[in-house]
Amino acid sequence: MTKPTLDPKSGFSRLRVDLTYDGTNFSGWAKQPNLRTVQDEIEKALSTITQTQVATVVAGRTDAGVHAKQQVIHADLPENTNIENLAFRLNQLLDEDIRIIHTVWAEPNFHARFTPISRTYQYKINDGGKVTAPLDRYDSAEWFRPLDIELMNAGSKLLLGEHDFFAFCKFREGGSTVKNLMKFDWHRDENGVVIGEIKSDSFRYNMVRNLVGAAVCVGEGRFKPEWMLKTLQDKVRISDSYVFPAKGLTLINIEYPPADQYLSNYEKYLQSEDLAAEEVDF
Repeated sequence: MTKPTLDPKSGFSRLRVDLTYDGTNFSGWAKQPNLRTVQDEIEKALSTITQTQVATVVAGRTDAGVHAKQQVIHADLPENTNIENLAFRLNQLLDEDIRIIHTVWAEPNFHARFTPISRTYQYKINDGGKVTAPLDRYDSAEWFRPLDIELMNAGSKLLLGEHDFFAFCKFREGGSTVKNLMKFDWHRDENGVVIGEIKSDSFRYNMVRNLVGAAVCVGEGRFKPEWMLKTLQDKVRISDSYVFPAKGLTLINIEYPPADQYLSNYEKYLQSEDLAAEEVDF
């Protein structure tokens, strides 16, 4: 795979688009033949407005059923494209389960995938057999056993920092499994729903949902908190049965550095990644 460009070709400018979506009725972010995907819907809408074929690059691909409160993409458009009221115009074309938050011409060296410094996901669990409220049914998972938040936090904090998360990633060729886990904690909201937040520089395939499943194993008392660290250190992949369902997972934040740090972050990121292994954050 050739090195991704930071500079649009002559006659084009780079557009940054921030968007949100309900992933329930999508077969994930990435385009797939004969399936409804977020990428396909966005690209069709952009192509209709600009009257040119548009390709997008996303900060983090999401799987079928995974949601996003904040997702970021870029697209290189003809430099004479009028982007005034572009978010409004796109939202007129898109179905209501995708909404464009705003659009802006990007600063030099911006790359949606290769310049972020972190991604943050949220996971919601109704534990102990509690009934999920109808309005929460799309973004919450249910678990029949009660969970101990203190135990979950005790295990989760042992994984903070830069480690090889091989044990928590479903196997795929290529790409580094060494990640910097910046945040991994749990709390209950005012309705008693268990909320987990997981922040890292980037994630590998199934990493977030595997981490959630491991924390739940600790929270229900199946394993001691130290089991999570031992699993990490032993590099033996945990069972697929621990992977929690997609619908409880939401991408809530993509964080970028100041514009004058885009280039250095891009170069650092490329040094640690196999470009042939597209990142999938779910």
